[in-house]
Amino acid sequence: MRLLQRIFYGALFLTIASCQPKEQTNNVDKPNIVWVMLEDISHDFECYGMPAVKTPTFNALAEEGTLYYNCYGTASICSTNRSAMMVGAHQRLTNTHHHRSNREEPLSAPFKPFTYHLKKQGYTTILGNKDVMKKGRKIDVNFKHKPIGTWEENYGLFDKYDEITAKDQPFFAQIQLAVTHRGDWWTEVREKSSHPVNPSEVQLPPEYADHPAIRLDWAKYLDQVEYADNEMLNLINDLKAKGVYDNTVIIVIGDNGRCNIKGKGYLYDEGSRIPLIIKWPTGFEHDKESQQVIASTDITATVLDLAGVELPDYLTGQSFIDQNFDRKNVYSFRGLWDEIPEQISSISGERFRYIRNDKTEIPYDAHQGYLEWYRPAVHVMRSLNEEGKLNDVQQRWFVKTKPQEELYDFINDPHEVHNLVNNREYKGVLKSMRQQALDMDKKMTPVSNVYKPKAVPGIAVVNFVKVYYPEAYARMEAGEEIGHKKYSALYKKHLKEQAKNQSSK
Repeated sequence: MRLLQRIFYGALFLTIASCQPKEQTNNVDKPNIVWVMLEDISHDFECYGMPAVKTPTFNALAEEGTLYYNCYGTASICSTNRSAMMVGAHQRLTNTHHHRSNREEPLSAPFKPFTYHLKKQGYTTILGNKDVMKKGRKIDVNFKHKPIGTWEENYGLFDKYDEITAKDQPFFAQIQLAVTHRGDWWTEVREKSSHPVNPSEVQLPPEYADHPAIRLDWAKYLDQVEYADNEMLNLINDLKAKGVYDNTVIIVIGDNGRCNIKGKGYLYDEGSRIPLIIKWPTGFEHDKESQQVIASTDITATVLDLAGVELPDYLTGQSFIDQNFDRKNVYSFRGLWDEIPEQISSISGERFRYIRNDKTEIPYDAHQGYLEWYRPAVHVMRSLNEEGKLNDVQQRWFVKTKPQEELYDFINDPHEVHNLVNNREYKGVLKSMRQQALDMDKKMTPVSNVYKPKAVPGIAVVNFVKVYYPEAYARMEAGEEIGHKKYSALYKKHLKEQAKNQSSK
């Protein structure tokens, strides 16, 4: 994949030029748009070069359309990046940058969800699909909203659920493929797979210990990617059966990077770089892989552009099919995630990534409740670290503090192993990117200081399992996902019994 990046780098200008709609051959004023969002996924399709996984549907879409290599989320956590994409403006600017916060607070003026503008343009907006796991209806944004309705009357985002019909044209459909999100279904998906990924064939990044439990966990993740590929095939077949495929833009994107070490929740490549594949309708074909740097908010602006909407002034995203598209870097921000009040800013450019950690006292391995459940590799590697069995790269995840600044050449160092902050050769790059981050911090100052986060149990459920179900906790430490849903229910039952006993005294 990195070789491809270098090969196509010189073709950037030509690629941007090739992304202009061929209006002279397009007889349809408003194409249909289907936005398919996978959860917690990095460049883990076969067409991106991921070993061991089979993704023929995504491969075919990439072959038919455009495969983008340098798309980055403005956040690395689902609700914050989804908030940015739903508005088309950076989540920090709109005060939606803290995970699952301000859910009862309306968006500040003049911001509106992009579906509002699509409806005004005559689009039928559809949420979910009955043929995918959990019906694909997840929204998960950090402002007051309702799934169905009108923005003016009840903060409604979409017109209806699930069903796409030819009569809905032009339509916009947002469908979530939840299977790649960490969940209690991973083992079942693997057990029912006709092609369970072979753990011995996976290639682990250097920050992972090569351990059977970690290899199995990675293979399970790729099993979910293959399941999503099958769901994508069903969606495509449905569009073709209804005669709307040719005039439909299909956008495949991730909401943030994979849920594993250095991934979701962090601003390294594994957490911020997301897949982006676009199949263009007849008359809008593109025939080259694209190396242009794209922010997740740019996808929103591009959707509005395709639909013929005059882009609102408040957008921080740009339409990357516009000939004036000129993005050189992406500013990302990490704030609160459950009980961990982080503050991290990053700049991802064409070659370098700069990261500033404002809370250096919070370690990478912060023992966050959510991650205790859903990162088996961390449990296994903690034990190996205590036994002195990790190498220098793997040990870094368990240091007590983070560096204040980090700088990586991700073209020549794709796994971001070598922090260049103290390398005098890159002094100019560091100074420039440091200032870019500070400038963007200021430019994206939140329009509101309302801060109402959702309370979470955090590490309490894990401690409950440790005390009351020690055998299950031992399995967790050995790298097994024991079932968050099951033990969360037991924990809630335990709290009710405690409250009942207290009230009877």
